[in-house]
Amino acid sequence: MPDNHVAPMLEKHTIGFVPESDRHGKVRDLFTLWFGGNLAPLPIVTGALGPSLFGLSLWWSLVAFVVGHLAGGALMALHSAQGPQMGIPQMIQSRGQFGTFGALIIVVIAAVMYLGFFSSNIVLAGQSMHGIVNGIPVDAGIVAGALGSAVICIIGYRLIHILNRIGTWVLGIGILVGFVAILTGDLPSDFLTRGDFNFAGWLATVSLGALWQIAFAPYVSDYSRYLPKDVGVPSTFWATYFGCTLGSFLAFSFGAVVTLAAPVGMGTMDGVKATTGNLGSIMLVLFLLSVISHNALNLYGAVLAIITSFQTFRARWIPTARARVILSTIILVAASVVAIALSADFVSHFVDLVVVLLVVLVPWTAINLIDFYIIHKGVYDLDSIFRFDGGIYGRFNWTAITAYLLGIVVQIPFMATSLYTGPVSAFLGGADLSWVAGLVVTGPIYLLLARRGSGRPTDAKATAATREPARL
Repeated sequence: MPDNHVAPMLEKHTIGFVPESDRHGKVRDLFTLWFGGNLAPLPIVTGALGPSLFGLSLWWSLVAFVVGHLAGGALMALHSAQGPQMGIPQMIQSRGQFGTFGALIIVVIAAVMYLGFFSSNIVLAGQSMHGIVNGIPVDAGIVAGALGSAVICIIGYRLIHILNRIGTWVLGIGILVGFVAILTGDLPSDFLTRGDFNFAGWLATVSLGALWQIAFAPYVSDYSRYLPKDVGVPSTFWATYFGCTLGSFLAFSFGAVVTLAAPVGMGTMDGVKATTGNLGSIMLVLFLLSVISHNALNLYGAVLAIITSFQTFRARWIPTARARVILSTIILVAASVVAIALSADFVSHFVDLVVVLLVVLVPWTAINLIDFYIIHKGVYDLDSIFRFDGGIYGRFNWTAITAYLLGIVVQIPFMATSLYTGPVSAFLGGADLSWVAGLVVTGPIYLLLARRGSGRPTDAKATAATREPARL
């Protein structure tokens, strides 16, 4: 049963194993974390791309959102369910598949992606502040938003969960009131008829939803690792799955509704203020608080990934809260500079960044899930994971690395970015289905190679004495 003891507010762990004596919380906390965390400006802006960029009607946008989020959410929630069983952050757990140094490239890529998310979110924080009070420059709002997220990140895990429990109710009610205000207001005559169905745009919007969910995979279990191990895999999976898919679907849908209700060409956050009438400023305040709270997750994940990178070369170093404070401050400054520089056109930069980085993260997610649920069934040697030489996992696991590289290559014909469009994507009218190709190919290849024993020991006997099996 979950341990109800009160944990300290300032988190003392970083990437080290969380012992059972420090475990706390209830599995329902994962629902509120991912539901409240997704009621934020960035998913709203992303959902607006369905009608505004891909030309879909409201109906077809909603259908695409459902398909994309349900598909991607399953993968994301499977990663979340690893947290209570392993008790360590997701990125350092990847050493069990790739080896100590083999996992380093994955860790660095994840850190870069979350820095991109963090920068994008503080741009939205700056724009929201400017929308609330015109006298506040966007750049000043960016810095203020970054500082707020940094404070939450430094305090850590417990405060993040507390804020999202509150946010689930406040933002959930707020966004429902926002829907009512827009739909009962003075809608444009073409609100339901603007846009139509086009296959390429629909596939692209499905991909946006799926990739939104998959993007959480490298750090989702960081927020479940403090739960007692006996909560089991199914309950952790479903709490995360329903929270993240429902919250993100509401936010994406709100973005699509705002775009169709607002004057053509108006920015999404300006559209929120314009279409919700007297509630406009209140909605912006709620979303401002949301983006600051939500963005702490991105900063927290980036900090843990960077600490993992450093610890690769200093195996005996298990940093404490002080390291998290120092790294959070450094990242805060760097991300603020990037955000201010790119604030004028951050949406296009954000979409390109996510697509490119997920091309290299999707094969990782396939390998990680196959390894955890099928090959090792949740049984790993934690001592080896933290050793400089990788213990039984070695410095490099060429089985995983080979499957990973093949998974990247197979996606190239399916890619669609501003810099490159593959032949299959061009044939489909520009839809990016690289993530589907990466998942479908990488998983079976890795399973085949691993079972042939071409890398490291893959049976549970190698580690059964160290860890008891996960409750799969």
